[in-house]
Amino acid sequence: MPDTLNYYQKNNSKKGLIIDRIAKNIFLSMAILSSSFIIIIAGIILVRGIIPFTTDNLGIGRVSLLRFLTGNTWLIGQTFASNLYSIGFIIASTLFITILSLLISFPVGVLTALFIAKVAPPSLAKILRTVVETLASIPSIVFGLFGAGVILKIVYDFSALIGYQSKGGNSILSVVIVLALMTIPTITTISEVAIRSVDQSIERGSLALGASKTQTNFKVVLSSAKSGIFTAAILGIGRSLGEATAVSLVAGGRRSGFSFDLLDTTSTLTTIMLEGLKETTGIDYDIRFSVGLVLMVVILLTNLLLNAVKRRVGVVNVKE
Repeated sequence: MPDTLNYYQKNNSKKGLIIDRIAKNIFLSMAILSSSFIIIIAGIILVRGIIPFTTDNLGIGRVSLLRFLTGNTWLIGQTFASNLYSIGFIIASTLFITILSLLISFPVGVLTALFIAKVAPPSLAKILRTVVETLASIPSIVFGLFGAGVILKIVYDFSALIGYQSKGGNSILSVVIVLALMTIPTITTISEVAIRSVDQSIERGSLALGASKTQTNFKVVLSSAKSGIFTAAILGIGRSLGEATAVSLVAGGRRSGFSFDLLDTTSTLTTIMLEGLKETTGIDYDIRFSVGLVLMVVILLTNLLLNAVKRRVGVVNVKE
């Protein structure tokens, strides 16, 4: 009987090792497949994106990389051949708009998540959670149409009320509102998961020490969940940086000069890539890939910076 038991144990152990190897190879294959998509996409954009800086297209000369990254004017080469493309002001506008939208969407999203997770009755929380998830799944073009049909009119009426002549409501303010509406569901969903993951013993300990429910929610729960909440902010920023369709419908298409005026027109890296992409050829087509390359670098650097801050937040959390 012991020999039979040992035989089955060894047999099962061998089968388990074989299954583990097969599973490991499958997981590795999926990881390589996913990574290959990223490498292929980045490679194509890189190859096409460096053409304007290395090729003398139509005898007009190469695009200056320094001027491209720091200049103040985007010239459209549709009526005449030109290599005067610059996106320095567009990079600044993109980051400016992203920060402004986060200033709106982050507190709204986090407070909504706190209400759903800790304050609302279960039945109401379930309804609100469904609403937020539905908003998160709405295509960006729908937000863009809402912005073009509703937000532009509101901003235009507001600008007229204060005596400002706006371009039909197309403005930084309109873009910020649209992006905030788009990122609130993402921030809310992830923040709620982080808040619900906080150990209830921490809450009970705070309440036992005499803290009120509100004090516990803000000083204990949010503090304990801040790493996950920070992740929500990172994803929200990522969506803002990468959004093109909705933004292009309300931005106004600014072509020169950075502006802090909220009622002035603007452009972002994504709208510049999107506008006229199918109608252009030659350098005016390839330069869109150059903008995409810059956008990828901006997103990468932003994520590295935010993840470094997130790790710092986590370290502080542990020390506390």
